[in-house]
Amino acid sequence: MDEFDHILNWKLKQGSHAFPGRDGGTCINEAAIVAAGFPYQPVRTVETMPDCFSRPICRLAMLLNDEASDEERQQLMLFVTRLACADSAKVEWEREVYITQHLRHRKGFRSRLAVLEGALAVGRQADMPAVADVRSRLDAIQTSAKARTSVADHLKFSKLKDWLVPSF
Repeated sequence: MDEFDHILNWKLKQGSHAFPGRDGGTCINEAAIVAAGFPYQPVRTVETMPDCFSRPICRLAMLLNDEASDEERQQLMLFVTRLACADSAKVEWEREVYITQHLRHRKGFRSRLAVLEGALAVGRQADMPAVADVRSRLDAIQTSAKARTSVADHLKFSKLKDWLVPSF
């Protein structure tokens, strides 16, 4: 896990971002796209992600990312290289069912993180990219950043969502 220390310096933030800042400053799905070797793109819905990403898992990751506190959100960095694990329609359905069944009742962040871990255990596991590749991809994005920190695309929407979406 020490090999991923550099990745842990990337800062996950709430919402979608036009482009990350020098601190990283993306949601988990945007960071996962870069870590998997794709060009950076903002992610407002999981349907816009590359086909190799599991929709149910990325949807749960987005939910966790947007509802977590700033401190809790950083724990999601451990999952960045694991989201590119799309499988057959049957397996994706099983993941969706697993997530739905395990999130029926209000749960704290750690319990929902365990649901993400369980959903990732269903079906195909992501091909783990080499640590050096992930590091260079994230470095390239941070180096090309013009702003010191990133700002969410829809700051007003994020604030409204904070007020209306209950914390679990």
